Amino acid sequence: MAKTLALTSKVTLGLSITLMCVAVTAVAKTPIQASAPTRPAWQMPEDPEAKTYLAKCEAEFKRLAGELDSFANLKPVSDLALLDKLNNMDLILDAQLSVASLYSSVHPNENVRTAAEQCEQHFVEINTDISLSRNIYDQVKRIDSQKLGPEDQRYVSHTLRDYHRSGVDKDQSTREKIKQLSEEINLIGQEFDKNYREGGKTIEVASVKELNGLPKDYIERHKPNAEGKIVLSTDTPDYMPVMQYAKNDALRERFYRVYRDMAYPQNKAVLEKLLAKRFELAQLLGYSDFATYITEDKMIKSPQNAQEFIEKVSTIATPRAEQEYQVLLKRLQKINPRATRVNDWQKMYLEQLIKKEKYQVDGQKIRQYFPYAKVQQGIFDLTQTMFGVSIRPWNTETWHASVKAFEIVDNNQVIGRFYLDMHPRDGKYKHAAQFGVQRGIKNLQVPTAALVCNFPGGEDPNELMEHDDVETFLHEFGHLLHSMFSGNHERAAFSGIETEWDFVEAPSQMLEEWVWDAETLASFARNQKGEVIPVALVEKMRAARYFGKALWTKHQLFYAATSLNLYNRNPAAIDLDQFTAQIQSKYSPFGYVDGTHFYASFGHLNGYSAIYYTYMWSLVIASDMFSEFEKNGLRNPAVAQRYRNTVLAPGGSKDAADLVRDFLGRSYNFEAFAKNLEKAH
Repeated sequence: MAKTLALTSKVTLGLSITLMCVAVTAVAKTPIQASAPTRPAWQMPEDPEAKTYLAKCEAEFKRLAGELDSFANLKPVSDLALLDKLNNMDLILDAQLSVASLYSSVHPNENVRTAAEQCEQHFVEINTDISLSRNIYDQVKRIDSQKLGPEDQRYVSHTLRDYHRSGVDKDQSTREKIKQLSEEINLIGQEFDKNYREGGKTIEVASVKELNGLPKDYIERHKPNAEGKIVLSTDTPDYMPVMQYAKNDALRERFYRVYRDMAYPQNKAVLEKLLAKRFELAQLLGYSDFATYITEDKMIKSPQNAQEFIEKVSTIATPRAEQEYQVLLKRLQKINPRATRVNDWQKMYLEQLIKKEKYQVDGQKIRQYFPYAKVQQGIFDLTQTMFGVSIRPWNTETWHASVKAFEIVDNNQVIGRFYLDMHPRDGKYKHAAQFGVQRGIKNLQVPTAALVCNFPGGEDPNELMEHDDVETFLHEFGHLLHSMFSGNHERAAFSGIETEWDFVEAPSQMLEEWVWDAETLASFARNQKGEVIPVALVEKMRAARYFGKALWTKHQLFYAATSLNLYNRNPAAIDLDQFTAQIQSKYSPFGYVDGTHFYASFGHLNGYSAIYYTYMWSLVIASDMFSEFEKNGLRNPAVAQRYRNTVLAPGGSKDAADLVRDFLGRSYNFEAFAKNLEKAH
């Protein structure tokens, strides 16, 4: 699941666990159709690499289609044999959709990316057929669940639930329309993602003087070109330092405007189509709007509850946010006495100044302790210490020379494998996310996943990271560990991060706390001289941590409210520019910047649709779970193992609320989260 990257003041966003657009259509990732339908032909590319990949995808498609078509004349089988057959179909479907999503997002060969999109579209189509199959539904409905074990009882229950949600009980013409809409939605979502992925922009800086305030290593990496211009891209390693450190306000504003216009104007019309098609689909399925459909099987249960949650957090955060805003404004007025407001492109720079002056926290001095290579090894070491596993290189092929591969070993047994694709390049996904590759199945296969980020260190492993980057790395690695530790189930439906969607961020958000722990940082945070980050500096960082927290919370609520309110109504009357400006003015102290169109690159509007609130919802639960480590020690292996066994390992075999109750010994509550916000006071 992606931690929010570049959509907030943190260098974090994007798909984290990767949540493919198919997952938020009406498609149940469960079993499709009476007689064998006519299926569209595959268009084989000329590029050899793309052709080889797509041929494998087509072969797996035919295998899945054969399994599906066999239900038209399926002879009676035992309940367990039927569930095994469905499980095998799930595995084929998941493997191909996962790899297609990964390759379309990161593969350096544009032809392979295009082939992956075609592969995904074919599997979305057959997945829709599966989710609307009366033959399969009728077979599952006849199963006597009382004779099954607990996980298989849950499997049957969830399968029937998802069939009802997919529209299997509608008439034939309605099911055909649902199928058509689901396929259209996937294609529109692919277009939205592609426009954003390939919609990066650049600005030219006339001279190095304009970069005054930026770190020396940043300036050294950005030499003037033959025309004497310095070219900066909207990739995170270029953009974020400018917003944090550049003294030139005009440069920050110019860069901000370009950044917030990525994928515009292309994605405005695409997003309008996406909203309209999802609304139409929800209505066909019997829901008033898409937000009502998509929240029904989440912890939150309804868009009304989601809106109430947003308002509750906003009420708590507003008083402190107003105070923090005034602190920023007063600091800005020392630079420009005529200033009457703080603009969105100024907030990060001003926060850095205040933390430096009030708390003696200088981001440029902090970053010297975080060369990329040491951070990566430090996160590996933390994992090994807490969970008693080892991480070692995995000798396998990768899609790019910069991608590294590893495996996790527990008690001399490989329990998972993963790739690290950590640095930016052209045509690659722009944010930070975990992508699934293969689900772990007990006694059959181990889980495999890929971490995709855009950190410094691609040209030199000793390039320096911001502390926020380190936090993002650990956040995304938390998703990866969730996948690895939950990959020992018999059913694919419960293997991996298969809890309710609005819980999946909680384990990763909790893990972020370790990058604020002096003992943890001392284990890897060293500068070029080999000096360990001073404990006194970490204490200052912790003291400064909560300044701006309420403002950050309010800005996150702006994104959550945008996501929810674009989908909780008929979108026909929505003017995207006016609507998003109104929501920002309600929730964020920083006004909307005229002439920008952030929604065009707000990737979550496709992948997460209405449920961006999940980041804040999960944070409430994460804060509560972390309180258990605070009481017993952050690096306490006994608590870590209990957490692994009760929260991570079960995957989707229990409701999220039960997982948390098993770990805490009680139901989760709002108390720890509220106290954290109060620390900002």
